[in-house]
Amino acid sequence: MAGATNGGGNGGGGGSGGKLISLPLQYFCILAAVVVAVMVLSLALTSPAAMVAVRQNLGSVSAAAGNSTSGAGEEKEKEKEPEQRRPPVVLFNFGDSNSDTGGVAAASGIRIMPPEGRTYFGRPTGRLSDGRVIIDFFCESLNTHELNPYLKGVGSDYSNGVNFAMAGSTATHGASDYSLNVQIDQFVYFKHRSLELFERGLKGPVSKEGFENALYMMDIGHNDMVGVAHTPSDQWDKKISEVVAEIRKAMGILYDNGARKFWIHGTGALGCLPAVAVREKGEHDKHGCLVSVNKAAQAFNKKLSDLCDDMRFFLKNTTIVYTDMFAIKYGFVANHTKYGIGWPLMVCCGNGGPPYNMDEGKHGCGDLCEPESKVLSWDGVHFTDFGSGLAAKLAMSGEYSKPRVTLASLVNGGSKNTSGS
Repeated sequence: MAGATNGGGNGGGGGSGGKLISLPLQYFCILAAVVVAVMVLSLALTSPAAMVAVRQNLGSVSAAAGNSTSGAGEEKEKEKEPEQRRPPVVLFNFGDSNSDTGGVAAASGIRIMPPEGRTYFGRPTGRLSDGRVIIDFFCESLNTHELNPYLKGVGSDYSNGVNFAMAGSTATHGASDYSLNVQIDQFVYFKHRSLELFERGLKGPVSKEGFENALYMMDIGHNDMVGVAHTPSDQWDKKISEVVAEIRKAMGILYDNGARKFWIHGTGALGCLPAVAVREKGEHDKHGCLVSVNKAAQAFNKKLSDLCDDMRFFLKNTTIVYTDMFAIKYGFVANHTKYGIGWPLMVCCGNGGPPYNMDEGKHGCGDLCEPESKVLSWDGVHFTDFGSGLAAKLAMSGEYSKPRVTLASLVNGGSKNTSGS
């Protein structure tokens, strides 16, 4: 295990004036927000409710030598026409730290320090990972650049959409600063402002066509379910129903604003997160995961999947895809040797080494796994670049989705009312 170094800049220059936060303190600050949200949920969960280089790999066709106009050249031009008419890739994402690409760092003015971002970007980017999160792999597969956070104004390019996800966020209204309803309000503002620019003859980030053809993604509910899991189980059904009702409301507002393609993630196997499985007491399954927290996650996912079924009926001319992230992520633990993972509950950034690298009372990256290590968890809560890449590949495949639709086919195909299992 390599020793961690928390010195150095964040890749954005060495000037002073920002909040320079070392790894132990930055997690205390950011994860404290999650803890507060959990406390609020446990005690009062019943609170009321375009284009920049889409990089479609269109491969340029060389001009024929001389004045030749062969039939083969004409055929190539005909083949290119449908692809040239394909609208640009536009994505809008709503979520928490699982898909935050730097939003909470921008909103809080936190300059997250190395070793964050070390594997892919080579510098911290505001992601709570050593590299990419799942949505980054989605963007890469669709040949578009990473989705910029809504509040990261400097250097952002919103021509391919916006990421509204913020670490610590909840679906529950008012339980966090950037709960789902706030993210939806931000989207509505962004849309109205964009279209207003076009109406004034100026160039906005996303056109009317872009909004109509965009994919609307949600990956939220993890913080809510950790809160629910720490309340009496006889209250779960009511509380989970209230959380899902917030997602229903959000989908309805997006639909009224033109959304027709939805990609919805269930929660992962929260009881298998090292910060939960290793730290918390209670019944553990044969793979070391905390049973009660996983049960809460599965109960939420069942209601969320049922919601997607209902919304396919009520929201006409839509495609709504629900993806079972619990099955994907639990599979990494239960079948870890299949993926070359030696210690499925070990963190990369921790202390003490295998099997958990989570010595009590120690913080930061005293023992840091090698960049090429096949370790799922970065810090006990968030995935490594390696883990996110595995999860993204399976999620995009459609194998764990209802209906069985690949991400690429949904993005590149037209919207339609889709049913089936």
